[in-house]
Amino acid sequence: MTKQDKTSAPFWEQKRLSQMTHQEWESLCDGCGRCCLHKLEDEDDGRMYYTRAACALLDIKTCRCNDYQNREQLMPDCIQLSIEQAEYFNWLPSTCAYRLLAEGEPLPDWHPLISGDPDSVVKAGISVRDFAKPDKDVTDLTEEVIALPDPKKAEQNDT
Repeated sequence: MTKQDKTSAPFWEQKRLSQMTHQEWESLCDGCGRCCLHKLEDEDDGRMYYTRAACALLDIKTCRCNDYQNREQLMPDCIQLSIEQAEYFNWLPSTCAYRLLAEGEPLPDWHPLISGDPDSVVKAGISVRDFAKPDKDVTDLTEEVIALPDPKKAEQNDT
């Protein structure tokens, strides 16, 4: 737990997503950058595939948007997450706090709200910082398809 009264549960355990303040909602983002990777959808089975190509607005070193306030105007395909879209959160990475909480799952230990360390997402290998590349450097998205590291699967393989 981060600098809060240890006798009370953190806000993400007390509230539904729809009850959170704007500040609480925004703090759920761990800054991994995974949602800013271009994705391809298989037309036959609907499966989503991530690529290493990052949105032009993503600062790959910090995994933060270079123009967060204007991203929707600058990138029409950018989706602003809202509670109204919770039923579609399955397209988000399996590690995403919005998806996890919408599915009734807890936040992972490496999440900055749990660890108190904004770099814990990098240390856990969740960040795209080490493998993403600017989309302007990509000519064929199909050649950039990747399997995102999933810490849950890694833990299962260790046992």
